[in-house]
Amino acid sequence: MDVDDRYEVPIRDDVIRLGQFLKLANLIESGSEAKEVIGDGLVRVNGEVETRRGRQLSVGDVVEIGGVGARVVAEP
Repeated sequence: MDVDDRYEVPIRDDVIRLGQFLKLANLIESGSEAKEVIGDGLVRVNGEVETRRGRQLSVGDVVEIGGVGARVVAEP
């Protein structure tokens, strides 16, 4: 994935859980969908498959699903 294909999603706190971030970034529609796509190994964090919905993401992490990527950034 090219750097230009990612968009930035600001978070309020220092960390956010992967399932919450997927919803915040509009990459999925619900928590049950998050559980399914993460469990099926369809989500990558920083280029590696992630199967833990509770994975803590920090500013700078990149989440990819279905060819779409979103980078975690600090809220201004």
